[in-house]
Amino acid sequence: MERRKTGLALMSAYVVMLGCVLTVFTAFSVNLLSLAVQPYWLTWLTIGLMMIALAWTGVIVWSFLLVRPPRSDTIGRFLTTTLTVALCALILAPTIYAARVAHLSRDVMNTLFPTISGSPILADDPWNGADRVNFLLLGADSAPGRPGVRTDSMTVASVDTDTGATTLFGLPRNLQRVPLPDGPARARFPWGFTGSGPDTPGLLNEVFQYAEDHPDMVPGVGRGKRGPILLKQTISDILDIPVPYYAMVDMKGFAEIIDAMGGVRVTIREPIVYGRHREGLIPAGTRKLTGEQALWYGRSRTDSDDYVRMGRQKCLLNAVAKQADPMTVLNSFERLAAATKRAISTDIPQDLLPAIVDLAHKVKGTRMRSLNFVPPLIDTADPDWHLIRREVEQALDDHPSARSTAAARTPVPSQDDPVHLDRICG
Repeated sequence: MERRKTGLALMSAYVVMLGCVLTVFTAFSVNLLSLAVQPYWLTWLTIGLMMIALAWTGVIVWSFLLVRPPRSDTIGRFLTTTLTVALCALILAPTIYAARVAHLSRDVMNTLFPTISGSPILADDPWNGADRVNFLLLGADSAPGRPGVRTDSMTVASVDTDTGATTLFGLPRNLQRVPLPDGPARARFPWGFTGSGPDTPGLLNEVFQYAEDHPDMVPGVGRGKRGPILLKQTISDILDIPVPYYAMVDMKGFAEIIDAMGGVRVTIREPIVYGRHREGLIPAGTRKLTGEQALWYGRSRTDSDDYVRMGRQKCLLNAVAKQADPMTVLNSFERLAAATKRAISTDIPQDLLPAIVDLAHKVKGTRMRSLNFVPPLIDTADPDWHLIRREVEQALDDHPSARSTAAARTPVPSQDDPVHLDRICG
């Protein structure tokens, strides 16, 4: 009778524990994601997982002690002992792995995202009343014989903080005579950025590195921060919208991320020349690319131009986002974490990450629109800055007629039109 009561108590505890775990992981999945980007909660999650695993293991061992066969039943004892050890391992192994993932996640959060003391971000209103928040997304590249990096891919993602509706503004790398912000930068280049010689002919993609190499362009700011600050201010003035945050992906590091995922599958419309010396070719068709092949797919301009490359880069990012499913991420989490730390830099503060997770959840349910400031809409050698600002204002307008006008004037179809990104990418 006593054993039955104990057995019922153990079974009840097991069912309650299992029910709690399932409820947390299903009903509160979005909240869990918000907690997963906070190092403080990751620490408590690790402790909580270990306590649950130990309690569960204790239940298993206690059950074994209650129902184990007598010493005379050697085979029965061996089988029940083996089963108990297997069940304990089945509980502890995933917990240890989860604790390892939580530790790596915490390390990535602390490495990538700065902690800002006295941050004005409020839990009730993380966007401080803003209707939209704008993120500058950069793809950085470097080459032998060319010091520093060039931000060859520059896109501003403007996200509605209420609905998640997103518009992407693509800026070509070869915009010339870009007006720089008021202050030391404007004083040095009053008629627009012109560089400092043959190595810097004065294109938009050189502003980042120029600021890094010339501390007086952004006085009082340390190395590694001057470039992002000046480029954000410059692009903010070009588009006439605030750009408070940036995230930059190093293209070589991006290739490591793709390798960690096991490759990325894309549809190639036309063969892509592979290698600096045209030593290979990526054939047309749907195929899985390695990190290096994907790098060339996104960066090659042979037999094409900057604007075709901009389109391929968006296709590549879209393919990676679609194929980075939870199982892929978990199976190669350690490699992905290491590659991410090497490949990505940002000034998004840790305090804002839960709000960004919530915003990303909204973005998933909307269609993105895309507006690229490339020919024939914009002459990159002599840009019409007023036209760019008008197009941005129209693109962000809520009226359908304004959106269709802006979409009609850009050579890259927007996702409000019947031609979606999937068709652009083949």
